[in-house]
Amino acid sequence: MTADQIKQLIAANLACDYITLEGDGRHWYTTVVSAEFEGKRAITRHQRVYATLGDKMKTDEIHALSIKAFTPAEWAAQPV
Repeated sequence: MTADQIKQLIAANLACDYITLEGDGRHWYTTVVSAEFEGKRAITRHQRVYATLGDKMKTDEIHALSIKAFTPAEWAAQPV
């Protein structure tokens, strides 16, 4: 899968204020900012992002995905 395809899957299934994705075609790194993460622990946020990908992780279309998941307020507080 390409970076654009993965970003589209995430964005289509999760209301994102911001999303980046980079990687080498097998190992991916994403930052996702969503109001849906409000009040949720990190593990729940990651599970929500994984859920947007359906079976892509199970079938090895996406081998590895590292996730940084923020609420809009957390993202705004990040150092520049």
